[in-house]
Amino acid sequence: MKYKAIVKQEECVACGACVKVCPRRAINIYKGIYAAVDWGLCVGCGLCAGTCPASVIEKTEVNG
Repeated sequence: MKYKAIVKQEECVACGACVKVCPRRAINIYKGIYAAVDWGLCVGCGLCAGTCPASVIEKTEVNG
């Protein structure tokens, strides 16, 4: 199984905690509004989800 991070963008407060812990630099704050995940870089480790103080990041199973 492969996993990727997904952000509930409408609930994200753009604090940047996830950006700081991502070992692959797969997360960036988009226009100062919410975190966005680059699935091409994300390896699904879950560090961002565990760090998010708003609990708006989840690991999701992806095909392939």
